[in-house]
Amino acid sequence: MDGFYGRILFVDLTSRSFRVEAPDNEVLREALGGKGLASHLLLSLNPPQVDPLSPENHLIFATGPVCGSLIWGSSRYGVFTKSPQTGFYSESYAGGRAPEALDAAGYDAVVIRGKSKTPTVLVIDPQGVAFQKAGAIWGMDTYESEDEAIKRFAKKSGYKKFRAGAVVIGPAGEHQVCFSVIENDYWRSAGRTGAGCIMGSKKLKAIVFQGDCRRKPSDRNAVKTFAKQLAAEAKEHPQVAAYKSKGTPMMVKVMNEAGGFPSRYWSEGTYEKWRQISAEALHERCEVKPRACLKCFMACGRMTKVKSGRHAGLRLEGPEYETIYAFGGLCEIDSIEEIIYLNDICDRLGMDTITAGNLCGLTIEAARRGKIDYKIDYGRVDAIAGLLKKIAFREGIGDLLARGIIAASEEGGLEEGAGHVKGLEPAGYDPRVLKGVGLGYATSDRGAWHLRATFYKPELSGMIDPDTIEGKAAMFVDFEDRLTLFDTLILCRFYRDLYPWETLCKIVQDVTGIEADKATLKAISANISNTVRKFNIQEGLRREDDRLPSRLYKEALKSGHRISEAELESMLSDYYRHRGWDEKGRPADL
Repeated sequence: MDGFYGRILFVDLTSRSFRVEAPDNEVLREALGGKGLASHLLLSLNPPQVDPLSPENHLIFATGPVCGSLIWGSSRYGVFTKSPQTGFYSESYAGGRAPEALDAAGYDAVVIRGKSKTPTVLVIDPQGVAFQKAGAIWGMDTYESEDEAIKRFAKKSGYKKFRAGAVVIGPAGEHQVCFSVIENDYWRSAGRTGAGCIMGSKKLKAIVFQGDCRRKPSDRNAVKTFAKQLAAEAKEHPQVAAYKSKGTPMMVKVMNEAGGFPSRYWSEGTYEKWRQISAEALHERCEVKPRACLKCFMACGRMTKVKSGRHAGLRLEGPEYETIYAFGGLCEIDSIEEIIYLNDICDRLGMDTITAGNLCGLTIEAARRGKIDYKIDYGRVDAIAGLLKKIAFREGIGDLLARGIIAASEEGGLEEGAGHVKGLEPAGYDPRVLKGVGLGYATSDRGAWHLRATFYKPELSGMIDPDTIEGKAAMFVDFEDRLTLFDTLILCRFYRDLYPWETLCKIVQDVTGIEADKATLKAISANISNTVRKFNIQEGLRREDDRLPSRLYKEALKSGHRISEAELESMLSDYYRHRGWDEKGRPADL
């Protein structure tokens, strides 16, 4: 079928062997690659109730049928597994340049099982897999690991248009911190739910992808024309201009003005010093240049260099809004330069900044309430930096926090105050202000995830009243279905305003040859949602798990904004109905 390689690579680290199989065309037609194909494989291959750190837990890398094409926003890959952080479905995505190298190896998916006896680097190309000793790379931070992996193992000979890239873990992944990430291009992270921990558990330090394969689209000229027209038409689009000029840090101002910027570990909805950590502060106080992934004209990334102070010269791509919220809001760090410093620590160690900031905030609360004896407080940058390092190397209190928020809150006596859904902490959008975002947190496959439907967009833009309960689930499901298709193709979320349903229909037809209308694509998305739901139910998910942290029901913000348990339950029942699930949240064919 057009748009696919028709090859899946299966790698066994225990036996140091591999094989290549051809997927059934009907599976490709129904799954459309990316999340759809990986979810099908995960449900088929993973033993029910398997320990996430077991060799039997599969780790799946996938690109979609648009990767390597001229379609804007297509330089992305996904990684899928059972999460060591939540015990449920895990999906993470990353952009940059490495995704096209991953795709150039010539597989629709790479499925990894087993466990190596010694630290290993995989080198994957169109001919298969080479198993290499990681040697001194084991123990390096993510930046060094990526450089060394490519330097030592990427081979250019024998290719016409060679592409190579690496995905790596840092010390946090090596020590199996449950929220460790997979990094590529230094600052791009497959960031949430602990895929880096799974690589660490398998003694897999890095994967080098290389090759010169390219997918064959159904209509190459149509794809070329579409890409050219979109670039011309989108130059003046307000969303494109906003991301290019300010990046995601622009949301600091938006969310503080909306009253939904989580601060002081979820006790407040605004931070009085937010202007000091805003996009404006970032651009005024640092050298900042827009930076884009391949095949992207938005350039939302901020290539940043600190100009002065104790971190002068520090350079990274970021910080993103979520990192600013996690350290600037939850931990009340009032300096953009210090947030950059904490961001750099997390990136080098290979840890998710959202979870890291939340756990630091929880630790601060525990210390202030006398639950633990640890010197840390709001605004104490060096204490927070020290805690991050303790977590990565599992030293002292860091060993507890490395196990995740459920273990940390239970043993610290803070279950009532801990902010998480299914073991994953929410992003920087308070559901007491944006109630549809609350529905998204509660129902997301992987825990409290804002990007499952990016529902903050319609609520903030006035498409629907944030306080509305009745009828909200119907709009939410439509957004979620469309963005599930994004993750199947795999496309960048920030193209959501440029790729409505009718545009996605054209992309699918031009790339794969499948004649698809909106109803067809919605059915594919719904089927993928059902597949993932079945996986989670197999792993023990109940309706009671689709809920918000109890403190968010009990504590209103100073502004008076609140969300009740009854409101969430009403939206949840409506959501199940629109999904065709029963009152317990079970698909009809389960």
